[in-house]
This record gives sequence, structure tokens and C-alpha cells, in this order.
Amino acid sequence: SHPPPTGDKSCPEKFTAAADLVLSSYQQDFLWPVLVAEFLVAMAGNGLALYRFGSREQRPWNPAVVFSAQLAISNLLYALTLPPLAAYFYPPKNWRYGDIACRLERFLFTCNLLGGVIFITCISLNRYLGVVHPFFTRSHLRPKHAWAISATGWALAALLAAPMLSFSRLKRPQEGAGPCSTNRPEACIKCLGTADDHQLAAYKAYSLVLAGLGGGVPLLLSLVAYSALGWAVFRSHGMTAGEKLRVAVLVASGVVLYASSYMPYHITRVLNVDARQRWYTRCPGFANETQARGALELGPYLGFQVMRGLVPLAICIHPLLYMAVVPSLSCCRQNCPQCVGGHPEDKTAGQDLSLDNDNLRTPEPQASELSL
Repeated sequence: SHPPPTGDKSCPEKFTAAADLVLSSYQQDFLWPVLVAEFLVAMAGNGLALYRFGSREQRPWNPAVVFSAQLAISNLLYALTLPPLAAYFYPPKNWRYGDIACRLERFLFTCNLLGGVIFITCISLNRYLGVVHPFFTRSHLRPKHAWAISATGWALAALLAAPMLSFSRLKRPQEGAGPCSTNRPEACIKCLGTADDHQLAAYKAYSLVLAGLGGGVPLLLSLVAYSALGWAVFRSHGMTAGEKLRVAVLVASGVVLYASSYMPYHITRVLNVDARQRWYTRCPGFANETQARGALELGPYLGFQVMRGLVPLAICIHPLLYMAVVPSLSCCRQNCPQCVGGHPEDKTAGQDLSLDNDNLRTPEPQASELSL
């Protein structure tokens, strides 16, 4: 998120220091207080959601609760990475916790960001199956399957985030640089959240992989699941306009939350890496510090910083979806013949089928079914 370090002497230290002074000012001015506020809200909201799951949901948890609990845990772990990041951005921008902590912070940040995306996708697919194909869900999807899928999701998130342990590293000041201060960023210790100058091409390829597997594919799966669900509801003749509207809002809120935070984050990160590459290529030709500062492409950089502030906001909104007190999608099962196998004679059976795999009863709203 800042100019690359100067492993190559063809790019003078004075130019990268001048550029870093400009870029770091944005993080020091607005990003750190936003992260602190989001940490407090996310911890309170997701902690309350987990408490509710543990104290009020029947055991064994049904798949909807399992996936929602995993999402809450991922959000909590993600939130725990925000305080050291906020402390790092607090002026003067200086990493005080060592190289191992730097690598772990970036790894955990990325791992739990990806974990949240994975479990949002699981919830979307589970909601589709539970409403549109409830008999299949009851027959084939058990709590043990949800736990196995969750373990696979965690493993996938860790695997995709593992390269951050290599890309992240410390950049220490040169000897005799003097005391670290806001006016002397070259004297401060940097925790590189992306990569150094020699790894920018590899990091761009990695960012593209994350944008696809950690952003585009999950979004596509969620869109397909919710589109099928919405189409079945739209075709229903047994649901009122108000019930259809509630379902539409529920579906749209999940898609909008995802599309407005996670995907733009990945896109702006790739654009920011591109801008860094172009700046570094031009760096040896700068005549002075003024020209180096003027060559900065602030658009991609500021866009990425804004998304770094908005993505944690999503983990603050998730608990509101957990705890929302609105009619659940049981209205679909009760009034939508198409949503329970496509035949009107299935309607009565569908009314008695909840997402609980152990009991047949009239579906009741569950907070976990409302999470997106």
C-alpha cells in the first residue's frame, strides 16, 4: 500500500521516502480510527451472535447454525487483527512488534477475510437448498456434513492465505536514519502488507488468484443460488406481495453486502499493485523529490485505502443479519409450491419441514437462517 522498498539502488531512497510521506499521511489521518471503531463494534456484535448460538440453539446445531457460527468466528478472528494494524497506522507509522508478528498479522488478516467469504457462500447455498429443495436437504445434509464442509473451508482459506507469510516482511531503516517521526518515514520500521519491489509481479499474480477464487467464484455461486431462490419465489402464486418483498430484500441485502465490499477490495488491490509497478519503473528517471511525489497515482491508492476501511464494516453488519427479527424464509416453504419440489401436492409436506434434520415440525424463524 506504499511505494516499494529500495532493494534496487537505481531507485534512490530519497524518492521512495518522499512518496511514502505522502501516502502514509492518508493512513495516519483517517484509517486507524476507523479500524478501532470497527474492531469494537465487530467484537461486540459477533460475540453476541456466538453467545446466542451457544445458549439458545438446540444441539446438535443444524447446518444453517453451523455455517453462521463459523462466519461469526471468522469475523471475530478478523477483528482481532485490526488493533495491531490500527496501532501501526497511528502516527508515526511504525511497526513495533517484530518480523514474525508482521507476517502472522498479514496472514491472519487475509485468512479470516477469505474465511468470511467462504462461509457467506456456504450460507447462501444452504439457504437455497433448504428452501427450494428441503427434502434433499433433510435426506442428505446432516450436521456432520456441515462441520466437514466448514473444516474444508478453513483449510482452503489458510491455503490461499499462506503466500502472505512469504510476501510480508519488515523493511528496517538504514543505519543513521535518526529517530522515527511523521516527517521522517524513512527512519521508521515498515511492515510490508504486499511485497517488496522484486516480488511485485508475483504478488500481482497472487492478487489476481485471490480476486478470482476468493472473490469472483464465491460471488458467482451466491448469485446463482439467490437467483434460483428468487425465481422460485417470484413464480409462487401462494405468497403475498409483502412476503415476496421481504424475501427480495433478504436476498438483495446479502448480494449487495458482498458485491459492495469484498469484490471492490480485491479489484482495488490489483489496481494499486499496478500503480506501484508503474511508479517504480519510472523512479530512476525522477529529477527530484517533487517529481517523485507528482508521479504518484493517488486514485488506485486511495480507492484501496477506502476499501480497507469498508471491508471491516461488513463484519460489523453481519451480526445485524444474524439477529434480525423479520419473518424467515419459512413463508416460502409454507406458500410456495415451487419451492418444495415443484408440485402443489408437496405443499403440505413442505410446511412441516424445517432445516432441523432431527425433527419434523412447523418451521419457525431462526436467526441463523437470516444471516447472509
